[in-house]
Amino acid sequence: MALSKSAGGTLRDLQLALQLKIEELRQRDALIDELELELDTKDDLIRQLQIELDRHRSASQHAQHATTSAETTNTGLTQRLPYLSSELIQKALLDNDFMKHLEHGQILTIMDCMHPTSLTKGSCVIQEGDDGSTVYVLEEGMVEVTKQGKKLCTIGPGKVFGELAILYNCTRTATVTALTDIKLWAIDRLGFQTIMMRTGLIKHSQYTDFLRSVPSFQSLPEDVLSKLADVLEETHYSDGDYIIRQGATGDTFFIISKGQVNVSQHIPDNEEQVTMKTLSKGDWFGEQALKGEDVRTASITAVGDVTCLVIDRESFKQLIGGLNDVHNRQYDSDEVKAKLQAEADFFSSVSLDDFNIICTLGMGGFSRVELVQLKNDPNRSFALKVLKKRHILDTSQQGHILSERHIMMEAHSPFIIRLYRTFRDSKYLYMLMEACLGGELWTLLRDRGSFDDSSTRFYTGCVIEALAFVHSRGIIYRDLKPENIILDHRGYAKLVDFGFAKKVGLGKKTWTFCGTPEYVAPEIILNKGHDSSADCWSLGILIFELLSGSPPFSGSDPMKTYNIILRGIDMIEFPKKITKSAANLIKRLCRLDNPSERLGNQKNGVKDIQKHKWFEGFNWDGLRLGTIEPPFTPTVDGPLDNSNFDYFPEDTEDPPPDEESGWDLEF
Repeated sequence: MALSKSAGGTLRDLQLALQLKIEELRQRDALIDELELELDTKDDLIRQLQIELDRHRSASQHAQHATTSAETTNTGLTQRLPYLSSELIQKALLDNDFMKHLEHGQILTIMDCMHPTSLTKGSCVIQEGDDGSTVYVLEEGMVEVTKQGKKLCTIGPGKVFGELAILYNCTRTATVTALTDIKLWAIDRLGFQTIMMRTGLIKHSQYTDFLRSVPSFQSLPEDVLSKLADVLEETHYSDGDYIIRQGATGDTFFIISKGQVNVSQHIPDNEEQVTMKTLSKGDWFGEQALKGEDVRTASITAVGDVTCLVIDRESFKQLIGGLNDVHNRQYDSDEVKAKLQAEADFFSSVSLDDFNIICTLGMGGFSRVELVQLKNDPNRSFALKVLKKRHILDTSQQGHILSERHIMMEAHSPFIIRLYRTFRDSKYLYMLMEACLGGELWTLLRDRGSFDDSSTRFYTGCVIEALAFVHSRGIIYRDLKPENIILDHRGYAKLVDFGFAKKVGLGKKTWTFCGTPEYVAPEIILNKGHDSSADCWSLGILIFELLSGSPPFSGSDPMKTYNIILRGIDMIEFPKKITKSAANLIKRLCRLDNPSERLGNQKNGVKDIQKHKWFEGFNWDGLRLGTIEPPFTPTVDGPLDNSNFDYFPEDTEDPPPDEESGWDLEF
């Protein structure tokens, strides 16, 4: 692999640099145009889905009044999904381990957008090894499932198969062949994810609008309103039901989202309740209960079917407050700023030719990490991450790579590996980082089997400090696992590999499916939209794995793992070596139903985790200052010692150059 030379200070080089800067700006403008076009395309798709859904509902209502359904002509959306097909598909989706976790309205919308496919006997529905993007429901006939030529099972009508493909781009793990003539109903990944995103966004927007209409909430920041909207629960009442009884004590606040209620009071010397007023959609009641124990001064009864959005005082108190209150003192001092500026000045003057490659420290999907030595200072070594540009382009990872660079360049935390400088040439991208030669935490865990409480507290504490830093800046990490935690020469742990990290902003969500199966949060699996609470979930999984030696959720394939995750942490039997206080922390981090109520995602942020009884007595200040003794001190004999890493062979592949697409100009 050739190492490129940096530009000199000549006029010609300066002119070249200026041309490159102009080209970079042009490329950025082109990227903005491309993203706007993509957004317009997605908006068009959403509009088309809505039009199709409206047409279907209209046709369905019309069909309900028709006297002859069997003889109707074979046109229109009503015939696309006839009653019997609708019954079968709905039952199939509700019986499926994954689909049954979706909301009822989402399942109906998915059914509305499925399309029919008929295949003859012997046809291949899914080919093992192919890329997949479609999930199927079998309505008629039989199919056979084989893997590497061996029969696994047969599937009959009313079953779902291929569902992993709607979560993310994956290679099919088995072949499905028609044993008879078959009829299928199908939906692809784009349609499914658009439905999930759209329904989630609409619901969240409606809830936020309801909250914003309440005078007491109007001064709350947008990110707090967003979290409150997440914890609102729908409660349904029938005609005449008492929602609140006069004289009772309560701690619950209600917003009417559907229907009407009567407000009545019992007046002294009057045996009957006197109706005072009627409230309807968008109105609220019980507000005083959020401020303290409330003695209800009136009765509220449902008029017809009523749906209310409900929040209790405890949930409200946990969310209202100084969100993301994080320890930033050490990062923002003048001394630290001066040190960072001196570093930036030094690394701006070095080139790839200033380093010797010593050995390989690690390998990833499309990258290698080399240990390199500064030629003019043999006592200084670094880790050089080398990425193949052609592989990045082939797998459409440009966005992840650029995001990783931007986030890591700003991540000045002692618990996150430092990125000092990036380079590029025609074949590779290079990321020059600090060398942490203590090895991966995963290797230490593999060799020891599991850690005791004290060791786990230390390593978890390092991770919590790293997550506190990124979360306070509106960044979510999304790939927490022992393999992405590395030890420095002292034995302190640092977070590495920010390829899945994303800056979403405080209180904002994203819908990209990513992560390691055993660590993925349920809201990511269900495509509900996720935020920093997904990292809180993964932190709970990490603590479980460090204490026990294996993660709590694990299946024979990713889809089985996801289905086990969706059952929740309460369905997992904890090994005896995990203490009650550790189990309590894990379960509070891994709240299934409401991510906003996870520890670490409430008003005090990570402080709530740090104050948990499992961390009682832990020296957080000593951890930040680096003064407490780590549980394990690795043996590192100098700046070139790679003995704490596995052996990796040299890379002999010579990749083709990038065709000057220009996407890498930010490197």
